[in-house]
Amino acid sequence: MNNNNLTLKNNLYFNKKINSFHKLNKKFDKIYTNLKREINNKNKTLNVLDDKFKFNFRLRELSKYKKFNTIAIIGMGGSILGANAIYDFFRSTIKKKVYFFDDLDENKLSSLKKKEYLPKILFIIISKSGNTIETLSNTFALNIIKKNSKNIIMISERKNNVLFSLSKKLNLFYIEHKPNIGGRYSVLSEVGIIPAYLMGININRLRSKISDCVDKKNKIYLKKSTTNLVKILKSKKFNSLILLNYAPNLKKLLYWCQQLIAESLGKQGKGFLPVISNAPKDHHSLLQLYLDGPKDKLFYIFSLEKKYKQKINFSKKFEGLNFIKKKSISTIKNAQKNALIKSLLQNKSPIREFKIKKSNEETLGQLFSYFIIETIIVGKMLNINPYDQPAVEKVKLYTKKFLK
Repeated sequence: MNNNNLTLKNNLYFNKKINSFHKLNKKFDKIYTNLKREINNKNKTLNVLDDKFKFNFRLRELSKYKKFNTIAIIGMGGSILGANAIYDFFRSTIKKKVYFFDDLDENKLSSLKKKEYLPKILFIIISKSGNTIETLSNTFALNIIKKNSKNIIMISERKNNVLFSLSKKLNLFYIEHKPNIGGRYSVLSEVGIIPAYLMGININRLRSKISDCVDKKNKIYLKKSTTNLVKILKSKKFNSLILLNYAPNLKKLLYWCQQLIAESLGKQGKGFLPVISNAPKDHHSLLQLYLDGPKDKLFYIFSLEKKYKQKINFSKKFEGLNFIKKKSISTIKNAQKNALIKSLLQNKSPIREFKIKKSNEETLGQLFSYFIIETIIVGKMLNINPYDQPAVEKVKLYTKKFLK
């Protein structure tokens, strides 16, 4: 897959013979056809990728919130990871101050109260169920819920839950979370688009290329990548997926990917453990294991093609360092990445390379949509439901019992 914004290179070939290879191809064709229908069905999860997707809000309703220079987003999992990925990707151009509360951290809550005047902060509180325990705990710990508050946006399903009930009772601005779109698939819906818009991101451009990954021209790549991933998973020889990152502004995107892959495919004894690894930092801590430890890992390698003009320079007395003289940081990182790829290929490790050519809205939208489509196809090819997370629900029930 190759376009003006990004390049995806595949070396996921696995030598073990799978007798059902022809069946996998036929299964892919059937799933692919059905997914294209789902994109056009407003009651399906994948409708979020439709060019004609209808939001549950109007931009003019949000215009009054653009005056806020500080934003705090409260949520967990898919309710916040996408917005955090968007902020991280465009961090250098976003002029507003943005806080993310996606854990239970008393120090972080106290710090916000000390640093900021809370009535001047726009709080976006997101929970699909409207009852997420961490989201509610952070919200009430900050003591921000007041009647007729003009600095709060609540997003949840329109049903009997805490957030929706509070919004009605206290006259707080509320936007419905579509019931057919699960958290980890919601980044391109209200859940990610509203924070993106209020951060100053061009949301039309963010969504403008998201349907490209299911175009006919990309079908061959999608078929090859999904069938090879399924073969690798069926072999039961690979347990870990290393998301190796050479681009700092992609770090939070990989946390979003981690949840998407783990929650969608980690069922019935199947799936990978997605591990986020930052390079070249981890060259000096984990690389030995990657190259000479158990051969149970596949690697996704992410990099940015942006070149920096500033180059390293020094006087003649440091002649032993001539190999980095007049080289930019990006040139050095690229050499390290290429060296690692060569070593992994020599080890016959399955790898993929994701090269980001342009750090723009279209690129990020394409990355979101590609991973969503690919993950769902792999799940369906493995005969698992990529949309639920039954084990997570069990822990939520146990948590409530321990708190009683």
